[in-house]
Amino acid sequence: MQRRIFVQTLAALVSAPLMAQTRPQIEVWKDPSCGCCKDWIAHVKANGFDVKVHESGNAAARSRLMIPEKLGSCHTAMVGGYAIEGHVPAREIHRLLKEQPQAIGLAVPGMPVGSPGMDDPVYGGRKDPYDVLLIARNGSTRVYHSYHRA
Repeated sequence: MQRRIFVQTLAALVSAPLMAQTRPQIEVWKDPSCGCCKDWIAHVKANGFDVKVHESGNAAARSRLMIPEKLGSCHTAMVGGYAIEGHVPAREIHRLLKEQPQAIGLAVPGMPVGSPGMDDPVYGGRKDPYDVLLIARNGSTRVYHSYHRA
C-alpha cells in the first residue's frame, strides 16, 4: 500500500512539470492601447498558449524578427523560434509548431475583419477573406491557409 502511494506521488510530481510544458509560451509585442491585440491575445490563451506581453509597440520586434514591413500588422509575436505577425489564428500557429518548416514564421498582413481579434460583435459578423502567409527565410511568402474564400 505504501509503495503504491509512493509511486502515485512520484508520478504526480514528475507529470506536473511535463503537463505545464505542453502549453507553448508565446511572447507578444503590442501597443498598450490596442483593443484588437488584447482580443487576439485572449484568442491564443483560449487555444492553449501561455502569453507574455510587452506593451512597447511592435516595430522594433518586427524588424528584429526579420518580418518584411509589407507584412506588418498591429502586433508581433514569437513562439517556438518562429515569428508571428498580426491576427494569425491559433490553429495555424499550432500547425506551424507541429510541422516545423524552414521559415521565419507566419503573417496575416493588415487587420482583416473576421480574423481572431478582429471578430468583435461591432463588426456584425462580417468575415473578410484573408490569407495566412508562411514567410520563408529569404522573405518570400506563400499561402499557408486561406480563410473565408468562396
